[in-house]
Amino acid sequence: MESIVEADPSLMSDPLGTLSRLRLIGVQQVRLSIYWSQIAPSPQSRRPPRHFDAGDPAAYPPANWAIWDTIITAAAADGISIDLDPQGTAPRWALGRGEPRGATNMNWEPSAADFGRFMHALGVRYSGHYTPPGASSPLPRVSFWSVWNEPDYGPSLAPQGVPGHLTVENSPRMYRNLVDAAWTALHQTGHGSDTFLFGELAPRGKPFWGVFSGMKPLPFLRAMYCLDARYRPLRGAAAAIRGCPTTAAGSRRFRARNPALFEATGVSDHPYMRWYPPNREAQPDPDYSTLGTIANLEQALDRLQRAYGSRARLPIWDTEFGYITDPPKHHDQYPWVSPATAAYYINWAEYISWRDPRIRSFDQYLLYDPEAALKANDWGGFASGLLTFTGAQKPTYSAFRLPLYLPVSATRRGRSLEVWGCARPATFAILDTGSPQSVEIQFAPAGTRRFTTLRTVTISSARSGCYFDVRVAFPASGLVRLAWTYPTLDTELPAPARGFTAYSRLARVSVR
Repeated sequence: MESIVEADPSLMSDPLGTLSRLRLIGVQQVRLSIYWSQIAPSPQSRRPPRHFDAGDPAAYPPANWAIWDTIITAAAADGISIDLDPQGTAPRWALGRGEPRGATNMNWEPSAADFGRFMHALGVRYSGHYTPPGASSPLPRVSFWSVWNEPDYGPSLAPQGVPGHLTVENSPRMYRNLVDAAWTALHQTGHGSDTFLFGELAPRGKPFWGVFSGMKPLPFLRAMYCLDARYRPLRGAAAAIRGCPTTAAGSRRFRARNPALFEATGVSDHPYMRWYPPNREAQPDPDYSTLGTIANLEQALDRLQRAYGSRARLPIWDTEFGYITDPPKHHDQYPWVSPATAAYYINWAEYISWRDPRIRSFDQYLLYDPEAALKANDWGGFASGLLTFTGAQKPTYSAFRLPLYLPVSATRRGRSLEVWGCARPATFAILDTGSPQSVEIQFAPAGTRRFTTLRTVTISSARSGCYFDVRVAFPASGLVRLAWTYPTLDTELPAPARGFTAYSRLARVSVR
């Protein structure tokens, strides 16, 4: 299972420093949003420039590429892979007509054909063979792609409902076309064997989505695959209004005409649990795709495939997850969790994910809390970072660097308990030094902080993601933590980190 962090704001302001920090805590992959309108020329015009070849990266203003080129080049140098996520906002010249008067949504009926040309430019630029004008060497290759962001959410793709029939799904049709365009463009530019994800699903939604609201993810997927609530192909007018085949013969051709939906590497999901524990929803919904209801998504994906004779079992990639903390974020209506509870919950959530063979990644969103998190009731302040806005470490920082979770924390004397954990930075330490790494499971009796090592776990392969799962007998009730020391001879590390011992959060055990 890969670890992913999305840290767009800090990467944009300080790419080298942010990547250095991410490597220090063992992040293997960065989800990097690339916004169509920020690359495109004349994004506020109703018409693209004359003679603009949208499939050629050299046709775009060179300065518009600069920050993404810098991040992708620096990440490659640090051994961090990029999940490049092309998405809206779209340039105005690629938007459809009919947006309500006064609305400013920059994702209104985006043109799939124009998006495909943008994807073609991305595929060429990040092929590993493209040298920008004036540069002396090619840009690194990107081999991991995901498409759009939360297309089942009105601000990301609108209108969610068919104009004039707002209870009828419309965004699945648009997203199906965007995914197909991206798939085709990447295959045309030599990326046919790359990792390709679609979905990027918001995990909740409303039963009636209207124009700019959100749709529940499973109805969204069913409509995207042109199936009804019982996973049967749509027919006639119900199919036509959703952009689907209207006949049995058309349904038989659906799989061949939409290869991305059946041959993609996997489906990406944002399984946020809000303020709930990671294993359960307070009000479960069979159409949600949160971590606590992830079986809904797994079963739905299999039924979608079987409806067209496919036996594929698409894996699930968690590409956005975290817990908003209070402090610093406060909201009068929503009970955000304490920083200590968030640390416990993200370790628990990662353990659940690690146990599930369908889940291939665990994501942390964000690295830093945004400045808006300091303001009450400000939705822009998504305070799920590992660091505060000023750079202070929250309890989640240690919890993410060295996850620790005990599924059962009470036992009788002489019996062992399962201890699961991960020394995330050990991945790079093994690669840099060529040497196995040791993680200590330490214990302090209740009422003390005198820790001793009960067991040392050796991690010899970076391919494991540096996870371990062992059983340990504890002599009494007390506190448990993990300890891992950065190698003193790792020249890839900044000098202050060499020889530094990092610790996990503390977990309690009870021995009767």
